[in-house]
Amino acid sequence: MRFAIEALAARVRGEGLRFVGVPTSVGVAALAHEVGLTLTELDGMLDLAIDGADEIELGTLRLIKGLGGALLREKIVAESSRRFVAVAGADKLVERLGTRAPVPVEVARFGHLATARRLALLGAEAVLRRAADAAPFVTDGGNLVYDCSFGAIGDPFMLERSLRGVAGVIGTGLFLGPVERALVGMPDGSVQVLVAVTRPN
Repeated sequence: MRFAIEALAARVRGEGLRFVGVPTSVGVAALAHEVGLTLTELDGMLDLAIDGADEIELGTLRLIKGLGGALLREKIVAESSRRFVAVAGADKLVERLGTRAPVPVEVARFGHLATARRLALLGAEAVLRRAADAAPFVTDGGNLVYDCSFGAIGDPFMLERSLRGVAGVIGTGLFLGPVERALVGMPDGSVQVLVAVTRPN
């Protein structure tokens, strides 16, 4: 997303491109302010969401997001947008979600150990995310994150329903809604454009 934000700022300066953005994290907001982009609060529908991804499933363009810790805000913005485009490097492409990245699950602080036990009953290896100082990582919303490894996920929709059914779970990093396209940076510096095709689970 840093490259995307800097590229947008260059178009604003060089071409007079005009738009107002909604940041999905404190870090994104700081970078956008630094390069001179105009920001606002989320109020109603957005025309376009552009966001990074930690895994992109080939074919469906379903995503795992949230390793940066802003999964709840990212999902709110994605679901409030008419169009959604993912940007990522080629190393994020997978045949099945869960192949390389865990599923981040944002949970309430209260009773989080009990919540983690419930996540484990769903088959997760649930690891509390920690900050650089070894203290529990706290999201911009003041919650905790468990990184849940399931291996390759056969039915992400069923997994999403199961996770959201656990008391204490606030949001997950499974982004299963329609992604219009993915812009993938290739090792040679080119950009590959992927569009979603439907396939059975």
